[in-house]
Parts: sequence; C-alpha cells; structure tokens
Amino acid sequence: MSGGEEIELTVINDGDRSTITVERGTTLRDALQNRGVSVYGTVSSQLNCGGRGLCATCTVEVDPAPEPVHWHDAAAVRFGYPRLSCCLEVDRPMTVRLLEKRVWGQVLPRRTDSE
Repeated sequence: MSGGEEIELTVINDGDRSTITVERGTTLRDALQNRGVSVYGTVSSQLNCGGRGLCATCTVEVDPAPEPVHWHDAAAVRFGYPRLSCCLEVDRPMTVRLLEKRVWGQVLPRRTDSE
C-alpha cells in the first residue's frame, strides 16, 4: 500500500465475521481479492470480466451502500439487487456480506426462518 488512509471493513461470509483494513480509494473487489476473500462463485472465480463491471458476478451486499456510479449499480439500487464489488470504491467503513452463488453469478435465494 502507498500509505494512504486505512478504512475498516467488516466482512460477513456464511455467518462468520472478520475485519480487514484497506486503503481508501481501493475498489472493493480488489480489496477483498487482495486479502484472499473471493466475491465469486465456483465458475466465475475463473471466468469473469476482471473487474470491468461487465459480467455481474462479483455481487455483494454493503451497508451503508455508497451512491452508485456505474449503470449496473444504479439499476441494482433501483430494483434492490446486490451491488457489484468492482464498481464500489472504499471511501468509508462498511459491512460487506458475501453472497452464496450457484452458477456464474447467480445468487441463491435467502433462507427464511420458516425453512
């Protein structure tokens, strides 16, 4: 890292919580990947757009969610879809929930308490 301000991220993966620090301005996808945390499913971990906002396989849930700056993220906000980690810049502390993915970037439906 180049010595910029460090931002704390809480990462939730299958119920487990961890905390990492990343340099302000880092793309969320890169920050997670650089720490060995994959935002991809099995297939898309090998076949993805490399963080260009094209394949929609690096989705995560973030809180608080930054304002969208990419067309896909604007649609995600409008329709309540997960956000693309490659289109989010870390500019403040946030909680990132990794999503379980089935095929390509397809997110599994959330389980309810009744299941």
